[in-house]
Amino acid sequence: MAAFVSRYARAFADVVTEKKLNAVELEQQLMAFGALCDGNAELREAFENPSVSAKQKIAILDGLNKKLAFNAVLRNFVAVLIDHGRIGALDEVIAAFHAEMQSRAGVQQAEVTTTRTLNDQEREGLLKGIQKIAGTKVEAIFKEDKTILGGAVVRIGSTVYDGSVRGRLDRLKEVLVG
Repeated sequence: MAAFVSRYARAFADVVTEKKLNAVELEQQLMAFGALCDGNAELREAFENPSVSAKQKIAILDGLNKKLAFNAVLRNFVAVLIDHGRIGALDEVIAAFHAEMQSRAGVQQAEVTTTRTLNDQEREGLLKGIQKIAGTKVEAIFKEDKTILGGAVVRIGSTVYDGSVRGRLDRLKEVLVG
C-alpha cells in the first residue's frame, strides 16, 4: 500500500468523525462508488486516464452524483482524490478508510489463514479465541493456504500467531538442527 493511501483515509475519517456523520453509510456509498468504477471499464478508464483533465473527471463525478445522490462530504472527498491524481488508488483508500474507522471503534483487523474453508461454527469459535488473545474486538478476513498443512496462522497488525502444522514442523526442525 502506498504511503499516501493511509493519509487520505485518515483525513476522510477525521472529517467524518468531526462532522459526526454516519460512517457506515458513507463507507457503503464509497464502496458503491468503487464497485461502479470497477464494474464499468469506460468509467474507470476516464478516471484513470491522465489525458482527461481533473475538471472533466469532476464533471463526470457530478453527473454520477446527480443520479446516485452521494453525501456532499463523500463527493468532495472523491473530487480531492481526482484533483490530486489519486483516484486510481480508490480501492486501497476504501480498504484503509474501513480499517481506520474500525481502529477508531476499537476493532482490530486480523487475517486468518487456514488450510481449508471453515464452516460458520468453526469461524465463530476461532474468532472468539482470537479476540481473547488480542484482548479486543477483531474483524477477520479468512484465507486458505494448503501449504500450512493444518491449524491456523493469524496476523493482527504486525503480530503473527502461527499455530499451523507447517510452523510447528519448522520450529521443531530449528530445535533439532540447533
